[in-house]
Amino acid sequence: MKNLSLVGVSLLGLAFLLYYILPEFSFIRLFEPISLMGILAGIGIGLIIGGIVGYVSKGTAIKEAQKRQAYLQLQKEKTELEKQAAELAKQNSSDNTPSVF
Repeated sequence: MKNLSLVGVSLLGLAFLLYYILPEFSFIRLFEPISLMGILAGIGIGLIIGGIVGYVSKGTAIKEAQKRQAYLQLQKEKTELEKQAAELAKQNSSDNTPSVF
């Protein structure tokens, strides 16, 4: 997201630079309706692109979190099964020992 903000700020700076280079530049012309429409359109497009990028990155983060939780759950189940297998092996070994009578 930081890279996206950096690109947005640099493009905005480039737009102001190009507007300033115009031979008939004046600060008052910046607030004319056509200029304001361009500025608002640029802001709108930036918000749309930012929303899409945010949605995609959040979806990816949620999927990674779900995978991590599933992996941890599988590890817990594995340790429980290993404990049960060790207990069964211990019981089987104690049952198989011959008793002396």
